[in-house]
Amino acid sequence: MFELAWPWVFALLPLPWLARLLLPPADSGEPVLKVSFLDELEGLAGRRARLNLPTWRQQAPFVLVWVLLLCAAARPQWLGEPLPVAASGRDLLVAVDVSGSMDFPDMSWQGEEVSRLSLVKALLGDFLQAREGDRVGLILFGSQAFLQAPLTFDRRTVRTFLDEAQIGIAGKNTAIGDAIGLAVKRLRMRPAQSRVLILVTDGANNGGQIHPLTAARLAAQENIRIYTIGIGADPDQNGSAGLLGLNPSLDLDEASLKEIAELTHGEYFRAHDGNELSAIGATLDRLEPVEQQPTQARTAQALYAWPLALALLFSVLLVVRERWPDNLLQRLLRRPHFLQPHPEWRERLKRLRLRRRR
Repeated sequence: MFELAWPWVFALLPLPWLARLLLPPADSGEPVLKVSFLDELEGLAGRRARLNLPTWRQQAPFVLVWVLLLCAAARPQWLGEPLPVAASGRDLLVAVDVSGSMDFPDMSWQGEEVSRLSLVKALLGDFLQAREGDRVGLILFGSQAFLQAPLTFDRRTVRTFLDEAQIGIAGKNTAIGDAIGLAVKRLRMRPAQSRVLILVTDGANNGGQIHPLTAARLAAQENIRIYTIGIGADPDQNGSAGLLGLNPSLDLDEASLKEIAELTHGEYFRAHDGNELSAIGATLDRLEPVEQQPTQARTAQALYAWPLALALLFSVLLVVRERWPDNLLQRLLRRPHFLQPHPEWRERLKRLRLRRRR
C-alpha cells in the first residue's frame, strides 16, 4: 500500500509564487538605461508597458522540479502486509551475587556437584532465554554493584554476559542494598506495571553503602516487585566445609530476604539444589507471565529516491539548456573534423572520376 508519511509538505506548493510576489526583484548588477520619456511612449502606444513575465511553457519545467522535490520531502513509502510483532511484557532485571561464597560447590545438578554460580548460570540463563517479549537486564554485585547488561530485547546477549560472569569480579563481599538501589535507578523510568527485579544471593549484606531494607522501601515507592532467591544447600544436610572449616550456607540471611520481598509485594524462594531452582523459574513464569498483546507492524520501503532523482535529472537538463550554446550543439551533431577528407585527396578523387567518365 502506497502512503505519504508527511503529506502536509504539499502545503508549501505555492511558496515560490509567494516569494516572487512578496520579495523585491533581484539586482542583476548590470547598468540600467533610464528612459525619461517612457510615459510619453506608453501614451503614443496607447497601452501601459507590461513586465516581461515567463509564459506557462517556460515555467512548466521549474514547476515540475519543485513538485518532484515536494514529493520526495513528503516521504513516499510502500507499506507491506501487516506482520505480528511480540509486544513488550515486563522490564525484568536479574541481580546475581558473584561474591566469593558463590564458588562453593554444594549444589547438585544432573547427578553432579556444581558451584552455586554455575547452577545459576545454567538454570537462570534458560529462564532469561525463554522470556520472549520481555526486556531483560543483568546486574552483577559483590562488594559493589554494576550493570552488566541494560534492559534489552536481546536475551541471547544477556545470557552470554551471565555465562561470562566470574567469581570476585565485583569484589568478595555482598552488597545487596547497592544492587537493589541500582535496579531502582534503572527501572524507575519504565512503566509502573512492569518493573520486576529478581535477586539471587547466598549470603547476608556485608558491604555497600545502602542498607537492603532502605533500598527495598525505595523500590516499593517506585512500584518495583522484588523476588528474592536464597541459594545454597542446607548446612544440616551438607557436611562439606568451606574456607576455615565453615559452611557458607550459614551466612544466608533469610529473614532480610523475606522482608525485602514482603515490602515490595514479591516472594522469597529457597533453592537447595538444581531441581528447586528450576521449579522457582517455573513459578516466576506463572507469577510474572509474558504479556503478549495482539500488535502488528508493517514493513516500510522508502521511495523518496525516485522523485529526488527525477528532480536532479530535470535540473541538469535545465542547466544544459540554459548554458549550452546552440551552435556548439549543432557542431557536435555534424560529422567530426577528423572524419572529413583532406583537400588533396578530394582533388585526386575528382580526377579519377573524370577519367572514368572518359
